Amino acid sequence: MSAREQAIERLDQLVSIETPTGDVAGLAAAQQLVRSWLDPVLGTQGVLETVDGVSHLLWAGGETPSVLLLGHLDTVFPKGTIDERPFRLDGDRATGPGVFDMKAGIVIMAAALARVARPGEVAVLLTSDEEVGSLTSRTLIEREAARAGTVLVLEPSLDGALKIARRGGSIYRLELTGRAAHAGLEPWKGRSALTELAHHVLALPALADDERGTTVSPTVARAGTVTNVIPEHAEVRIDVRAWTLDELERVDAEMQVLEAHTEGVSVEVIGGINRPPMEASSSAELLTCARLVSERLGHPEVEAVSAGGASDGNFTAAVGARTLDGLGPRGAGAHADHEWVSVESMVERIDLLAGMLDELAR
Repeated sequence: MSAREQAIERLDQLVSIETPTGDVAGLAAAQQLVRSWLDPVLGTQGVLETVDGVSHLLWAGGETPSVLLLGHLDTVFPKGTIDERPFRLDGDRATGPGVFDMKAGIVIMAAALARVARPGEVAVLLTSDEEVGSLTSRTLIEREAARAGTVLVLEPSLDGALKIARRGGSIYRLELTGRAAHAGLEPWKGRSALTELAHHVLALPALADDERGTTVSPTVARAGTVTNVIPEHAEVRIDVRAWTLDELERVDAEMQVLEAHTEGVSVEVIGGINRPPMEASSSAELLTCARLVSERLGHPEVEAVSAGGASDGNFTAAVGARTLDGLGPRGAGAHADHEWVSVESMVERIDLLAGMLDELAR
């Protein structure tokens, strides 16, 4: 079987197993499939490490691994999406839920490891909650990154470019509590949590800083129960992104002192800084390695970009591990219905990753 044929077959298998975050059965099935690929190659069985009921799959790579390969099995798509959008191949394009973010990266990882000289010295960690902030896997990620000292993240590329820096992120939830009342008989006795929510949704984006690339975005909101009741409870979630830790801390300080605009309504701020920024300095040596291997393979020069989104690479860089992200394939549409991936770029990335692993092992 050619590398292309194997990549297509494995991608079909993995995409066809739905793995929305929190789907224990789906994630377990995907873990079992990936173990059937990697256990024979790495010469050891993958171990499940369970934190707060969420299981993550680890191959330790011995006592002193040369590198940690990092990825995640969970996707954002709800159960049943595969029935509406099954895996399909149209020329070079493969489509299906999670095909780009990031099941193709896991297929690349498995194929590259089968080619390297000393695969048993490579650690592999596949987490199950990246799409919701890696709340249970963060400590495990940081531990394994510090142990290896070098991390390659198989998240998708940005138009083929490797990701050498990422914005950090914070996640907040505002809980607003007022007083319910009948909206027809005596609305004046109520204190509307929904009105208070509206104030914050309009005011919070002012904490952003366009010049510094800092964004503050209310993203999900809910309030009320029925039409004829003044809402007693409301909630809004806020996504914050910034290139520097100073900016995340500035916004966090403002978030922690938010006050109510509506008399009789209380405001509770839950959350904080989730992922520190991944700075370009952590990627410099690994980018040089990637370009050396790419030149040796006769591929076009590897391009590098800074990405606005965060990944688990933010955690690994923060503990001092050399980190290079975006080693997955070309494609587009992460988290969207039009998600797709280039199979040819998967084959190219298999070659690149295998070459880098051998180079780093030296």
